[in-house]
Amino acid sequence: MSCATQLVAEEDISSILIVDDHPLYLDALESALTVMFPDCDIQKARSLGEAISVCAGRFDPQLVMFDLKLPDVSGISGFRRLRAELPSARILVISSLASVDLVQSLIGLGASGFVPKDASAKELKGVLAEIVRGHIYVPKDYRTNGAAPRDNATYASHPVLSELTPQQQRIMKLICTGKPNKQIAYELSLAEATVKAHITALLRRLGVRNRTQAVVLVEGAVARQAANEPEALAFLRN
Repeated sequence: MSCATQLVAEEDISSILIVDDHPLYLDALESALTVMFPDCDIQKARSLGEAISVCAGRFDPQLVMFDLKLPDVSGISGFRRLRAELPSARILVISSLASVDLVQSLIGLGASGFVPKDASAKELKGVLAEIVRGHIYVPKDYRTNGAAPRDNATYASHPVLSELTPQQQRIMKLICTGKPNKQIAYELSLAEATVKAHITALLRRLGVRNRTQAVVLVEGAVARQAANEPEALAFLRN
């Protein structure tokens, strides 16, 4: 039986290397991968140097799960070295550190994909299904398709904003641009009464009293999201 039966029956992934310096996450990821790929040889490393040593010992991983932030790594150079050491392996970068530029740079350097570290086991399974098939996976918030990735990522990661329905999120984004209810209704092809009902519901969900307080909450969340980008950009310089 192929070790990737639960993902893609025709593919054969027989060896996986996990590189992460956080022991709890490392063990959790190993447990999840053992379920997804029950017959695979799974090895672990807590630094880039350890990962290279493991591979020097005749372990040839077909899939590598790689965290960017390691104790012996400075910037994106760690990924470059791993890519050079394992030219044929599929490398999935898993990191809490990200920006559109960083993710796109990793793909350009040969990564098979990127997934945020807070992804669920179900999400990870879907990502691996794509990579095992030979596809490249990039979350929609990190694609260069003209969308507003920082804004989208903020809504996805915020504990309260993420609870808004997709329609409520669209309305909230238009509120943040200063659009009145009538204009929002026009742009979304909704009745104005429907827009008002959505706004009442989203204000209640956000725990605020009015549109102004809602905008302040969203802008604060976006500012905190943006604060992570300088560190991501610093990785690109190394």
